[in-house]
Amino acid sequence: MIDPRATHRPLAYRGASDDRAAMTEASSARTRPAALSRWLWVVALLVIAIVAVGGITRLTESGLSITEWKPVSGILPPLSDAAWQAEFEKYKQIPEYQQINRGMSLAAFKGIFFWEWLHRILGRFVGLALLVPLVWYAFRRAIPAGYGWRLFALAALVGLQGAIGWWMVASGLVQRTDVSHFRLATHLLTALFLLAGLVWTARDLAQLARDPGARPARLTGGAIAVIAVLVVQLLLGAWTAGLNAGYVANTWPLMNDRLFPEGIDWSSGAWMAITNDPFLIHFLHRWWAWVAALALLLLARALWRRGGRTEARLLLLVVAAQMTLGIATVVTGVSMWIAVLHQVTGALLVATTAAALHRLGRCDAQGAAPKM
Repeated sequence: MIDPRATHRPLAYRGASDDRAAMTEASSARTRPAALSRWLWVVALLVIAIVAVGGITRLTESGLSITEWKPVSGILPPLSDAAWQAEFEKYKQIPEYQQINRGMSLAAFKGIFFWEWLHRILGRFVGLALLVPLVWYAFRRAIPAGYGWRLFALAALVGLQGAIGWWMVASGLVQRTDVSHFRLATHLLTALFLLAGLVWTARDLAQLARDPGARPARLTGGAIAVIAVLVVQLLLGAWTAGLNAGYVANTWPLMNDRLFPEGIDWSSGAWMAITNDPFLIHFLHRWWAWVAALALLLLARALWRRGGRTEARLLLLVVAAQMTLGIATVVTGVSMWIAVLHQVTGALLVATTAAALHRLGRCDAQGAAPKM
């Protein structure tokens, strides 16, 4: 004889626990962490591309060729001779033309206009590539719990980056013949911060796709120290570019036959020299690179010990490439394409470091704190 209670008890238990499991499984099925991760990697590649074009724009002195910020109508370049002439006349009103490029031909102006226009177009494209899929995924409720705010913050950062870009350009339109190196550094570092955020979030989502119970990676104390050292080097690099400090010496390891360069202007104090003197900033950038390399070497060692050998090898490879390109940039007198590769490899170094720190942070989140 079958006990009638036996047929009801499993239903009761399913109502208490199995239904919750079914709801969790159904919720997990709606989210798309793997697809979201792949999408963020594509956007990260676009950010690296715009960093490359930004480097070309800087090295060709093209950044002030477009003197207005038109987020919508500025998508199209001039399409007639009259429109080109109107843009050229606007450029003739700023100090860069009047003091440096007076007599420039319209054909030469079109050349510098192209790079600035392409840089701005790519910026818009990055924004759309991030925002449009994000809205779609949000509408489909495909974003895992806890990630919506982070993804929308990344999208907002793209918009902020556009505003910072115009703020940078505006600094060179009235009294200066170039943009402020402080604003240039803000523009570049914001782009690299966005890149690191995309890589970190993409890896969090990829881990979530493999393990629905995975927790986001965490920053460790050693990771924060590595980030601080790297940020200083990136800041010095941006200042070097903004002040054209790479041109003050074309020898390595000595600067114009001296370990510590001559020509530094100390008249306004040490802080003014550290933040504004091209000789001193060039010196600091080339030697702080070794401090950054040591910090990244320690990071690679920690990764190796924790089983992240792929990340460790890739990090060491990118560090070696970046330092080699930095030296090559100096000794070639800032060859444009070598300098661009140096900047692009810097962006790759940021992405690689973010991936490496994420690997360590994931170990920490799982309860096995890594040591550096």
